[in-house]
Formats: sequence, structure tokens, C-alpha cells
Amino acid sequence: MNFNEAETILREHGQEHLLKYYDELTEEGKKSLLSQIANINFSVFHELDASSERKIGNLAPVPAVTAAEVESNREEYESLGLEAIRAGKVAAVLLAGGQGTRLGSDNPKGMYDIGITHEVSIFSRQFANIEEVTKKSGAYFHIFVMTSEVNNDKTVAFFKEKNFFGYPEDKIHFFIQDMAPTCDVNGKIFLAEKGKISTSPNGNGGWYASLIKNGDGEILKREGIEWLNVYSVDNVLQRICDPVFIGATLKSGCNCSSKVVKKVSPEEKVGVLCMEDGKPAIVEYYEMPSDIAAMRRPDGELMFAYGVILNYLFKVELLNKTLEKKLPVHLSFKKIPYIKDGQLVKPEEPNGYKFEYLVLDMIKLMENCLAVEIVRDKEFAPVKNKTGVDSVESARALLIKNGVKL
Repeated sequence: MNFNEAETILREHGQEHLLKYYDELTEEGKKSLLSQIANINFSVFHELDASSERKIGNLAPVPAVTAAEVESNREEYESLGLEAIRAGKVAAVLLAGGQGTRLGSDNPKGMYDIGITHEVSIFSRQFANIEEVTKKSGAYFHIFVMTSEVNNDKTVAFFKEKNFFGYPEDKIHFFIQDMAPTCDVNGKIFLAEKGKISTSPNGNGGWYASLIKNGDGEILKREGIEWLNVYSVDNVLQRICDPVFIGATLKSGCNCSSKVVKKVSPEEKVGVLCMEDGKPAIVEYYEMPSDIAAMRRPDGELMFAYGVILNYLFKVELLNKTLEKKLPVHLSFKKIPYIKDGQLVKPEEPNGYKFEYLVLDMIKLMENCLAVEIVRDKEFAPVKNKTGVDSVESARALLIKNGVKL
């Protein structure tokens, strides 16, 4: 793309200001900016005119395997899952594009040290959980690690420094999450620098499209991988490629499944897995009407009891179909630094939008979904804050409770 072409396309979309400092840039800087402009997906800005209010359809409980049922069928489920792992039909996807900003760190979140007497990074803790599966199965599965533009180099360097946590290097594949431009409330795209468009990661629902864009779809085909276990970096008790979880899913015949925790109260701030208008869906806690959230079954249990923990199992065949369908774009109102009059402005209040795809919308395209209940204290210790709820403190306490030496 040359300058005239860029100017024409920006004029069509009312974004000519992106070239305001063009003449001040080096030749390399000019080429970079033109390349960024060429890659802008202007269609996401249509969402600014759409209503962001979520309209809830008819809700019903989702098919589920309770924690008690998991325990009583553990041997059968585990056998099925181990068989699938040994056959190379399952791989894992680690969503690790975030920074440890809320923890007071500028490093990738997975590098954060939660140890007390010795170093224990979040990454190392999850690989210790993976080791339990590889020892039991006698097989290594492929792990795709999604990073972001801001943390990729540090993440890769950390894995190399730690010798890939004892895992075969050829089984670990890094890919960078796609980015989306940010804009102000009027839809004007921000500049992060005079020659750099402000962007942010495009949400946890963009992981599969980013993986395929990176060329990793060839690995899925070559290896005959049929299932992908997608999980978040912040849960240090996360069970990855858990054979019991895999086996329960295979036994059910469902196209996807989600590990879930039983809500402690109707008000607990977790997304709820349920059926909406006959299709699997996740309704966020702030979207769920309070009267529906409080509904109970005859036995006293909550009707909509299962909160998601971002640990899903997806059938690859169905994931490929999600590439053909347009996922909805969600707007996130945030504080976004930007260039004004040639100077960087760091706002104290939210001033613009980030555009994100969410994994919850992928669930709707799977036709069906199984909820597999876990025991909260054994598998759910998210590290989101430095202190308080879902914090380093609470995660450490649960790790110690589960016999982990910190």
C-alpha cells in the first residue's frame, strides 16, 4: 500500500488523522504505518452503532456430569481419556497473552512467581500438573501457547530459560494472538505513537483463528488431532488434558465440554453455562436476571448452578466451522493511552473502546456442550489479584492445601 492508497481508504472510513504525523516519520516508519493501515479490519467499527445490550433468550439447564458422578465413573472416564491421549487425538491450547499488571508486574502473567521459599512460576505450576498426565499416559501431547505482541518474546525466552519445564521442545508451539485497533467514543482510531496505531489483543475468542493464521492447522491435520483442550494461564490448579474430563466428554457424544464449578450463591460473579434457545451458551453474571439466577430445583440446588472456569474441550471439526461464521464483536470501555498534539496522553478515566471476540460465542456454534463439575478446592485457584479474592494469597493457600510445597 502506498501513501495515496492509504489516504483514499482512510478518507472512506473517516480516519485520515492516522496520517497526521506521516511526514515526521523515517522511511522505515512510513512503511510500517502504511502496512498497519493496510491490515485494519474496519468492519469491527460497525459494532459501535449496534446495541451492546444482551437480550437473553429462553434458558434451561445444560447437560451435566456432577462431581459425584465423575467420581463414581472415574475409572471408565480415565481409561477412555488416556486412550485418546496415547492415540495423539488430543492437544492443549494455553491462553497466555496477558501481562501481570494487576499483580504489579510488567512480565507475562505466567512468569509471575507465587513461591514462598523458592521460585514457583504460574507456568511451572501448570506444567507440573501436565506432568501427572504424561506420566500416567506414557505420552506427550502437543501444546499450543497463545502469546501477544507485548509478551511473546519474554514468554518464549522464559520457556527456553526453564528448558521448557522438562517438556519436549518440539511439542510446544507458540503463536501470537491477533490484535484489533482501539478507538475513541466517536470511532476515531487512536495512535499509540506518531507512526503506530493503538491496538489490543482481540479477546479469548480469537484463539483458534490466530492459531490457524499462524499455520498450526497443518500440525492438527498431520498429527490427526481431533480435540483441543483450551485453558487459561491464571488458574494454578488447572488440570490440563485431564483424561477423566476427556473421557466424560467422549462418553457423552458431545462436541464440546466445559469444566465448571458449582456456584456458591446466585450472586457469585462467574459466567453460567446453560442452554439458551436450545443451544449451549454462557450467560455472564451481569447479564443473568436476578430472579432467574435465584431459581432452584426441587432438591434446593440452583437451577443454573454451573460457573465456567475457562477450561474447555472442543472438537476440531466443529472449530473449523467457526472460521466460516462471523463471531460477534464485544466492546470493552477502557483507559487507552493515545497521541494528541504530538504528545502521549494517559487518561485517568475510560476513554475508548477495545474490540474483542469471546470464547463464550464459540460455545454457541458447537451444537451441544457438556458441563463437567469439578471440586473447587482441588482445581480452581485463579491468580487475578495480588490480595483478597482470587489472589496470589488465596491461590497459595489452596496449593498448600493440595500438598504443593511453595
